[in-house]
Amino acid sequence: MRARTVVALLASAALAAGCSGPEQQPSAPQTTAATGTSSAATPSSSGSGSPAPTTPAPSPMPTDHTFEVVEHEAFDEPWAMVALPGTDLLAITEKGGALKLRGPDGVREVSGTPEVTVTTQGGFGDIIAGPTFETDGTVYLSWVEGSGGSSGAVVAKARLDVDAAALTDITKIWEQTPKIDGGGHYSHRLAIHDDLLYLSSGDRQQFSPAQEFDSNLGKILRLTLDGQPAPGNPFQEDIPVSQQFWTIGHRNPLGIAFDADGRLWSSEMGPKGGDEVNLIKPGLNYGWPEASNGSNYDGSDIPDHAQGDGFEPPKVSWNPSVSPGSLMIYQGDAFPAWRGDAFIGALSGEALIRVDLDGESATLADTWPMGARIREVEQGPDGGIWLLQDGAGGKLLELRGA
Repeated sequence: MRARTVVALLASAALAAGCSGPEQQPSAPQTTAATGTSSAATPSSSGSGSPAPTTPAPSPMPTDHTFEVVEHEAFDEPWAMVALPGTDLLAITEKGGALKLRGPDGVREVSGTPEVTVTTQGGFGDIIAGPTFETDGTVYLSWVEGSGGSSGAVVAKARLDVDAAALTDITKIWEQTPKIDGGGHYSHRLAIHDDLLYLSSGDRQQFSPAQEFDSNLGKILRLTLDGQPAPGNPFQEDIPVSQQFWTIGHRNPLGIAFDADGRLWSSEMGPKGGDEVNLIKPGLNYGWPEASNGSNYDGSDIPDHAQGDGFEPPKVSWNPSVSPGSLMIYQGDAFPAWRGDAFIGALSGEALIRVDLDGESATLADTWPMGARIREVEQGPDGGIWLLQDGAGGKLLELRGA
């Protein structure tokens, strides 16, 4: 059910004052007037008073958009969502282990989900549709499992029957190694491109494994759809696990996504400051923990990225932190001026962030306060932009063009 509607102008890095916090629940929807949207050109009349040309002038491409933020259902610590191809459904994971299907007729819980281990930052993680989803229901899932205090992320493929709301044939195809005590920095975000599976594996707050070749922690990996190292991966050392690596030197990349030209981008949590957007290129080292534009939480310094240091610098970075929790590259029709741009959900920043992507360049464009931690951003079945608030009672939010 719709709880509140807010209209906000998305024009610049200025704050959208119409976005109120989640604690405000007016009894009727509220709107805030927006101005400055583009409109079609008006043909001028001739000096003799003859009728203006009847051919309408083309509507210009808007340079910004007005949208409304609509609140929908609340979920229990939602973590990820995906628009399922060929349907009008969103599949939404909850940290505690539930999988929900949300459509125009409401929310259904999916049976047959795996048993997950819930830690400080871990539980049920990502879900994406496989290339053959429309014919066989294949999905890919990530979650945390463990015993005896140690834990790690795993990835599995499964079949999702949306009519029966049932998950079957769950087969684990990858796991983080080694398992680590503690509950942070799993990352375990998933993306598929050209029938290969890409996934992010955080450093588990262990720092040095991000630079080591006997552990898949602190890496972005490139695998076959069955979880094997993909042919042609850049690291072919004698240590077998390194053959999974696509890039190294990552801390906690909580978002990965491909643009329309096949470039892979990531959003990554830095330490105290130093959050990043990176263009991911095979074989590169992104520096963690040897280089960062932030500092350690104990106050000790980390060398900034610098030309000639051998590490790939970020395209965009933040200091102080915004805590990027997700990344989506928009390809829809609802907001044509933003097609090809990256959208990031900010956790500590409690914001939605737009980054303008232009080829291999990236520029911070807009930051809109949302009044709550934003865990996930996804393009919806209708080409709209959908968000998930973080935490217990986190609401599903929809951005609609106004």
